[in-house]
Amino acid sequence: MSDRFILIVEDERAVRDAIARDIRMFTPAFRTEVTEDAADARAVLAEIAGRGDEVALVLCDHLLPGERGTDCLIALEQDPDTRPMRKVLITGQAGHDDTIRAINEARLDHYIAKPWDPAELQQVVSDELTEWVLANADDVLPYVAILDGARLMERLRTRPSAD
Repeated sequence: MSDRFILIVEDERAVRDAIARDIRMFTPAFRTEVTEDAADARAVLAEIAGRGDEVALVLCDHLLPGERGTDCLIALEQDPDTRPMRKVLITGQAGHDDTIRAINEARLDHYIAKPWDPAELQQVVSDELTEWVLANADDVLPYVAILDGARLMERLRTRPSAD
């Protein structure tokens, strides 16, 4: 099985560290990569793909140096190789128009306002990773203990038999 990743795109070190800390319970099944801007994120995505690994979820700030987070998420949606990843915008700075663009053009899966509640962030990450696993993983069993176990077990229960 290839490694699965959560990518955090955030330019402020303290915020990056806080997000990584708040979602550490997912690291048994998902490795975490952190980047400071969209260009760095693209380089890390290429490196991960080059190893045959996958990014399941990207948590992206809006105000980044250079390219805005919403534009980065839109580019990920437009690329068939990165389209399957779940996309969450975490920001306190995105305006109404930017948020609408992210929803409509990036197929944004969730929006979290800063400052976030750690329990809310954990629930959103669990929900989004569960959705990704259901859509992309052949074997959901390794994820039952850390994601939405009831939904994943239902998939196992209702999956047609290979016999």
